[in-house]
Amino acid sequence: MGKQLVLIVEDEPSIRTMTRIALERSSFDVMEAESAATAKTLMAKRLPHLILLDWMLPNLSGISFCKELKKNKLTRDIPIIMLTARAEEENKVAALDAGADDYVVKPFSTGELVARMKAVMRRGLLAQPDGRVEVRNVAVDTTTQRLSIDGQYVHIGPLEYRLLCFFITHPDRVYSRDELLSHVWGGETYIDERTVDVHIRRLRRILCKGGCESLVQTIRGSGYRFSETANA
Repeated sequence: MGKQLVLIVEDEPSIRTMTRIALERSSFDVMEAESAATAKTLMAKRLPHLILLDWMLPNLSGISFCKELKKNKLTRDIPIIMLTARAEEENKVAALDAGADDYVVKPFSTGELVARMKAVMRRGLLAQPDGRVEVRNVAVDTTTQRLSIDGQYVHIGPLEYRLLCFFITHPDRVYSRDELLSHVWGGETYIDERTVDVHIRRLRRILCKGGCESLVQTIRGSGYRFSETANA
């Protein structure tokens, strides 16, 4: 598989350069644009797999450009992450309502940005009928709804499968038991929160077959986190 192409649309050269270097170190190919007009020219030649889009752009704002992209059948399925100094909740809501898939506030950690990009891309893959997502030696195939570890299919129950899919597409963030019940079980309030612990243990036993049980981390007093970074 070739490298994934990311388009950075940002009018500040220093931020563009910093972001490009971080992405290239993470094995992404990168295109750069300082405006929506330049971005359109680049995309006419080659469509990216993901767009990092600054809110404040000359002539056409990032929000307006995001809306345009989501209305165009050629670009509407490209994930977009908004980059902005605006941290207020109403601005985040406006970006998500415009069609952005995520929202990162400046100044940002490039490590966190890359993690968010990978999560957004995974969500897109899992939403496709022929999607396949890999983390280390663990692979989820949405065509068959099967799990493979080290290239070998491994039996996984339906709830453990849903739990793993959620974790893979939402890494590096702590989720409480109540939040996991809402996202994975659908908010069925009659289910005891400790049910989550049971299925976490089952999922870890499955991942243990590939030595990856440490991907699912217990954060004492808070909940659980899925991360490739060792739990401190």
